[in-house]
Amino acid sequence: MTKHVVITGANRGIGLAMVSCFKSLGYRVTGVCRQTSAELASAADQVIEQIDVAKTEDVVKLANSLTGLPIDVLVCNAGILRDESLGDLNLATIRDQFEVNALAPLNIVDKLQALLVDGGKVAMITSRMGSIADNGSGGRYGYRMSKAALNAASMSLAHDLAPREIAVGIYHPGYVQTDMVGGRGDIPASEAAMRLVGLIDGLTMAETGVFKHSNGQVLPW
Repeated sequence: MTKHVVITGANRGIGLAMVSCFKSLGYRVTGVCRQTSAELASAADQVIEQIDVAKTEDVVKLANSLTGLPIDVLVCNAGILRDESLGDLNLATIRDQFEVNALAPLNIVDKLQALLVDGGKVAMITSRMGSIADNGSGGRYGYRMSKAALNAASMSLAHDLAPREIAVGIYHPGYVQTDMVGGRGDIPASEAAMRLVGLIDGLTMAETGVFKHSNGQVLPW
């Protein structure tokens, strides 16, 4: 039977690139986004748009739209990056990042858990900037804090979903050339997606709750 993957933030960047990678492996792909793109519409089997992951009513709408479609793999990829520094704090943008980067993925898993098949997988696309041990430069308060919170939630999910043998992968994609970072980065989205999809496709319960770089390196908390 064809496996079904649901990817949030699928209209561009890493999310869009993952759509193509999962398709190449034979998955049925549902792309979720606020506004679709021509590329996503042509690549995915199904697109569910007008979903703001930070709004519970939209997440419920997403769950309702997927009724009757069991999910083998759920990829929480949608995220935002803002910049704050000491002396130039913007608590509003910090809160926004918590809503989208930390609370939304947790809420999505909660609302879609009934659709997840036993033995399925959840992949959280996080960042090594959420690592406390790896922070060697400071700044980026909202992004770092929200990703650290996502990592903590992901570890709890790994424990809570274990009785159903649903494995949780926690992944840093690398420094990727996307719009989020103004096109800067070390690797293109296509390479990051290929690495991530390889890790997700091979994820087992033996590595649930492990925080990894897309290159396979285990990262410190």
